[in-house]
Amino acid sequence: MKTIRTRALEAEHQATFTPGDDERFSGYGVMGLPFSSGYVLAMRRFPLTSVGPGYTSVWLRRPNGSWTIYADAAPDVSCARYFSAGLREAVQCDVGLDWTGDTSFTMSVGQDVDLTWDVELESKPITAAMSAVMTAMPNMLLSNKVFLKTMGSAAGPMLGAGHLGLAGSVPNKQGFLAKPRRMWFISRSSATLGGEDLGTPQPLNVQARLADFWIPQRGLFVIGASAFDPFDPARHLPATRRTP
Repeated sequence: MKTIRTRALEAEHQATFTPGDDERFSGYGVMGLPFSSGYVLAMRRFPLTSVGPGYTSVWLRRPNGSWTIYADAAPDVSCARYFSAGLREAVQCDVGLDWTGDTSFTMSVGQDVDLTWDVELESKPITAAMSAVMTAMPNMLLSNKVFLKTMGSAAGPMLGAGHLGLAGSVPNKQGFLAKPRRMWFISRSSATLGGEDLGTPQPLNVQARLADFWIPQRGLFVIGASAFDPFDPARHLPATRRTP
């Protein structure tokens, strides 16, 4: 049986686009992980995108509710292209991703930020079953907004993750579709920011979200793809930029 790291590396080296003329991303990430301190972390590794070079990003929500996205690509070709209107800032900087074992990896964000995040993953019967079902689904079904919304509403409670938004609108007003193919739970995680321990994984009192993209109340690592409406300056907001 292939390890999680092997699956992730395959997603790195064998990434392909799903059919369509929308803005497409292929890779993997942590949809979101809340901590007992009130911080929330997420990450994306998209080696293939239709809008620019591949990139890695870390999302950070502080206890006061403000969001920052750190990415090693410019905001207009990374996550901030869609989420900047909901952020305190979007920062282009070094973002590190190191697979430290078959089920574990470490994220790091530049010296000025001093963020280190360790993650351990595990498979459970429910994630294995969900992965089997999602892997078998035709792309046409995973491109249907009604189906994705229905699947998210059903899967979130089954996974103990609260509301799971797989389709809707992002803060910059583009429509989005999240197309998971495989998933695992985060079994353990720890993180420090500027030397501060962020605590242990724990659901927030009020589930966080960025427009229709809800942050799961339980850590989920997903391999799959995402699609967004093509940018239209008449209808969508531009990405904001901050480069230290």
